[in-house]
Amino acid sequence: MNKKIIVAICGASGSIYGIRLLKALLNKPVNIYLFISNAGLKILEYENGYSGKDFISFLKDKGVAIHKDANLNIYEQDDFFAPPASGSFRHDGMVIAPCSMKTLAAIASGVADNLIHRAADVSLKEKRPLILLPRETPLSAIHIKNMYKLAMSGATIMPPSPSFYSNPKNISDLVDSVIARVLDHLKIEHDLSKEWGDSIV
Repeated sequence: MNKKIIVAICGASGSIYGIRLLKALLNKPVNIYLFISNAGLKILEYENGYSGKDFISFLKDKGVAIHKDANLNIYEQDDFFAPPASGSFRHDGMVIAPCSMKTLAAIASGVADNLIHRAADVSLKEKRPLILLPRETPLSAIHIKNMYKLAMSGATIMPPSPSFYSNPKNISDLVDSVIARVLDHLKIEHDLSKEWGDSIV
């Protein structure tokens, strides 16, 4: 069966990570459940030129090729009737890329007041993979405490820290080095980066 992956894009700088993740996933026979917060939509407009048009057309304009057996399901942030809002919905992982400090704090506190928070809360209680790409610097003690709470609850905290040992040539290479780690944790094969020890030149 095709893997089911939840992708959420929040209102933090770095929406390019969410787009690149979608590009990597939709190139495979997977079922994607996509949530974009209201603030995330504004960041997509500001950073990536999203005009509010059909999102699939936007992705194609960004070079996303959709596999014939891939499915992209898009839900509003307040749609609590979406399948991932229920614990009975079994999936293979949820990724919030990027993850704002507001979203991080809501999940850490168990405040499920939108679909992103609820799906993350469900992932934790059902012990399904939850990967957060927090975008903030420097971090306050409150941020760190929230990350600690989530890590202790089973989430994977993965700050988008690009690698440089692969001699990146451009921004896309840097972004790919982060998304490669996300795909590794989702146990999805990719060719975005080489394993350490392989030839990287």
